[in-house]
Amino acid sequence: MSVQRRRGQKAKVWKTVEVTDQRGNSVAVADPAGPISVRAAFVPQRSARAEVTGQQQINVVRMIVAADLPGVTLWSRVEYAGREWDIVSPPAYHHGDRRTRHWSMDLRERP
Repeated sequence: MSVQRRRGQKAKVWKTVEVTDQRGNSVAVADPAGPISVRAAFVPQRSARAEVTGQQQINVVRMIVAADLPGVTLWSRVEYAGREWDIVSPPAYHHGDRRTRHWSMDLRERP
C-alpha cells in the first residue's frame, strides 16, 4: 500500500445496498446502516468557481483507496473534509502486487 493511502486522509464511505421501496421495486441506495471508515489519498481533478450569485460551484477529486473496500458503486456516498460527495465515475480496480493494488473513483461535491 502506498504511503499516501496508508497515512492519507480519513473518509467515510457508505456502500451500496438494495432495498425495496414503497412500490415494491428493488432500488440501490447508500447503506442506511452506516459508513465504513477508510484512509485514502485525494487528488484534485477539476473545479469551477461560482462567479455570480446563483451559479453552481463544482469540485471533482479522485479518491484512491485500498483494494479491500467492498460494495462501493455509483450509488454509494462519501464524506470527506466535512462535506458529502457523490461518486461520478464507476470505481476502477487497479491490480498489482499486494502493496500497489487499489480502487480509484472520481467524486463530485454535493451542492
